[in-house]
Amino acid sequence: MDKILSLSDSLDTPTFYGVNNTNILCLKNQHPDVRVVARGYQVKVTGAEKAIEHFEHSLQLCQDFCIRNNRLTEQDILMLLRGDRPHEQATDNLILHGVNGKSIYARSENQQALVKAYDENDLLFAVGPAGSGKTYTAIALAVRALKNREVRRIILSRPAVEAGEKLGFLPGDMKEKIDPYLQPLYDALQDMIPAAKLAEYMEKGTIQIAPLAFMRGRTLSDAVVILDEAQNTTALQLKMFLTRLGFGSKMIVTGDMTQIDLPPTQKSGLRDAMERFRGIKGISLICFNERDIVRHPLVKHIVAAYENSKKNDI
Repeated sequence: MDKILSLSDSLDTPTFYGVNNTNILCLKNQHPDVRVVARGYQVKVTGAEKAIEHFEHSLQLCQDFCIRNNRLTEQDILMLLRGDRPHEQATDNLILHGVNGKSIYARSENQQALVKAYDENDLLFAVGPAGSGKTYTAIALAVRALKNREVRRIILSRPAVEAGEKLGFLPGDMKEKIDPYLQPLYDALQDMIPAAKLAEYMEKGTIQIAPLAFMRGRTLSDAVVILDEAQNTTALQLKMFLTRLGFGSKMIVTGDMTQIDLPPTQKSGLRDAMERFRGIKGISLICFNERDIVRHPLVKHIVAAYENSKKNDI
């Protein structure tokens, strides 16, 4: 008989199969009574019913270990099938496993605070300097929720505000003009989801990336919704966005109050929201600072230098 076994969406298949399919071949060699053909997220098994059941149990053991640790070796497989426990990675502050063996952690105190606040609130504001990991952590939380089937969609948005450049001078149609503003969101996703799976999610609309203007009129249910660069929204734009929140959804708004590209006469919607919503149950505000910066060490000094010069100018 034949049976098609489906692997979990949470699995990084290149890691699971191993280089040149060494892992799946190792697993197959431990079950000589079945024939195995693996492709993508499906494994076709041919053999007697009992032999297939035995293989399916082994496959599940290996899959669960690989999801937890983002690692699978031939030694791990042999230990799992013997009933032993391979060494597992510490999971303190781990958010999820990304691609190519990359583990994504909440690395700073405020990143950890954002993870905790996500579990306890439906609307979060994460505000702080460039490089503090606020957007990256927010996207990691969204991807984790999607992989754990806590939500059906991830929706990422940014205001298309000109930071010294003019949209009209960029080449291409409107999508091509807007895409450069959204590229940082794509970059984060590519660290967390294998390329083929990410393309599938984008094609099916499971992950949507769109300018803020495209959010009008929508109700965003069963989703993690992230608005990045929110310091460049007006109060009316941010009100429009926040009122899109639907049942079963969580919303994370990130921004850097030192990088406002609005006209000087226009008050930032993020600043307005921070003043309005302080102390409301179900809404959390996490303020990142220079100690959270996880980019090149010089970035921390660059941010501090600008902050100092701003104080001296006052």
